[in-house]
Amino acid sequence: MIWLVPLVVLFVGLMAILLPIIAIIDILRYEFRTESIKIVWVIVIFFIPLMGSILYFVMGKNDKIQKA
Repeated sequence: MIWLVPLVVLFVGLMAILLPIIAIIDILRYEFRTESIKIVWVIVIFFIPLMGSILYFVMGKNDKIQKA
């Protein structure tokens, strides 16, 4: 059971590093309704990386322009 704690810490640490990077890449790859939305999401992820990334993947996907 003691080995479980380091694995959880490692997993959370990796998510705290990878999730913001993936979110920033996703933001830069796609078009949004306005450029200001894109800038706001980048700023949010910069200042609160883990929570901002989660918020982006839950709420920010709706702001993208759908391509046919």
